[in-house]
Amino acid sequence: MSIFGKIKNAIFGGEAKAAEPAAIPMEEAPKERAAISEVDVTARLDNIPGADKLNWRTSIVDLMKLVQIDASYENRKALAIELGNADYSGSAEDNIALHKRVMSEIAANGGIVPAELKD
Repeated sequence: MSIFGKIKNAIFGGEAKAAEPAAIPMEEAPKERAAISEVDVTARLDNIPGADKLNWRTSIVDLMKLVQIDASYENRKALAIELGNADYSGSAEDNIALHKRVMSEIAANGGIVPAELKD
């Protein structure tokens, strides 16, 4: 599983699996799927034990730690590459941009994310 996928699953829980389309047999006509409910990302993350001790709202390292993903440079670089930044260097600017990109992707996948946490 991708690093972003692990972050998304940690935030959405079982709901992330509901976003995957189900296989439809060729004989059946496609049925209308129910809309996936949106997830309040800040509320969900704030309720994880230890959230009050981490600066997850602005720090990609703290966000990864909060959802129990190794926040090493190698994993952050792999995450950046997954999300389209092949030039990730690990600088403070890169980490801020990566955090915003992750939050934007979470929002694009059904998360309710405050504007100040996204691009």
